[in-house]
Amino acid sequence: MNEIRLITLDPGHFHAALVQKEMYPRVSRRAAVYGPLGPDLIAHVSRIAQFNLRGDNPTAWEVDIHCGPGFLAEMAANRTGNVVVLAGRNQTKLRYIETAVEAGLNVLADKPWIISSKELDRLANVLESAERKGLVAYDIMTERYEITSILQRELVNDADVFGEAEAGSPEAPAVRMDSVHHIAKLVAGTPLTRPPWFFDIAVQGEGLSDVGTHLVDLVQWTLFPEQAVDYRTEVEIVESKRWPTFVSGEEFRRVTGERGFPPSLAPQVSDNRLAFYCNNQVTYAVRGVHVRLEATWNYEAPAGTGDTHFASYRGTKARVEVRQGAEESYAPELYVVPRADDVAGALERRVEAWQSRWPGVAVEHRGEESRVAIPDRYRVGHEAHFAQVARQFFAYLRREERMPAWEKPNMLAKYCVTTRGVEQAGSA
Repeated sequence: MNEIRLITLDPGHFHAALVQKEMYPRVSRRAAVYGPLGPDLIAHVSRIAQFNLRGDNPTAWEVDIHCGPGFLAEMAANRTGNVVVLAGRNQTKLRYIETAVEAGLNVLADKPWIISSKELDRLANVLESAERKGLVAYDIMTERYEITSILQRELVNDADVFGEAEAGSPEAPAVRMDSVHHIAKLVAGTPLTRPPWFFDIAVQGEGLSDVGTHLVDLVQWTLFPEQAVDYRTEVEIVESKRWPTFVSGEEFRRVTGERGFPPSLAPQVSDNRLAFYCNNQVTYAVRGVHVRLEATWNYEAPAGTGDTHFASYRGTKARVEVRQGAEESYAPELYVVPRADDVAGALERRVEAWQSRWPGVAVEHRGEESRVAIPDRYRVGHEAHFAQVARQFFAYLRREERMPAWEKPNMLAKYCVTTRGVEQAGSA
């Protein structure tokens, strides 16, 4: 492929713009946007304009805007580019992906691709269709590019440091992840405006089926690197729960700009408070390893704090953990907690072997545990991960690399956990 040209379809989430936060070699500066004329499209174009106008390393995007009720059919017919970028309403995402693939277009789409387990077969079909047509359909798994997640994966797969993954049990899972996000936040330095539909779980999905996608992806990516997981035989949902975050009318107005709750949210509103069912916990087993994940949304982080992430893998020789709390000044840090002799020595040997890839990474022994000290130059931040994913996608597109065969089955396994976990909690 000589030149890549982007088409952003119905952008409703700021992640769509983050794909264009920088320029890329052999990617046309001229891009297209298709969608209904409204606040979502205007916000997307405004973000692109801000990237073009910034003083430090400005971008140079040129954008053709196509808006109207027939935008989807027009996009498929016009084929003004060869890559469709998706980030927005999750309820319609699979239909958009199907339309793009049918039109012969590659897809780079934000999570989640589906929010109902009834769509698993359709998802499998569109992935197979893309493969038959020689197209690349890729989801934006940014957390694989976080340095603490990368090094955690390395250590979990080092037998001298970690040993073997324990199976755990539903009561004491071997893997635990907790992720806390916030509704009101800053993006690219400015307050984020949420569209009203963000609060509609029929459109957006619940916490597990949305941000929880990253957690499930990290579990199988870390435990079973380069291996396919079959959701039909190797995944079992054990237990799941859901609970709301309550959002007042004033808080809703502040983050959306709307004067009140829309009629679509009326069933969840009482006494001028919205019961936003965005929080989930799921316990499941993958290849016999028990995992517990929790995805939580609070309204706003206290001053000086932010989103948090905790990930713990228990092996026969050590626990390997990423912590991102007050003690870490809300920056993710990597720890090893030994459960056997000579783990500290094995960790030192592993970190020394990393110097050719990650020079400057070091070990700090802190009593009964060790911290892996990671230089700031490897901490590029969440927003920069979108460009890293995009560059990997472009490499697959240009056939510089072959997309691994395990990506397709593992996407299905991932969405099996997120969708069925939410549905089991809702029926409990």
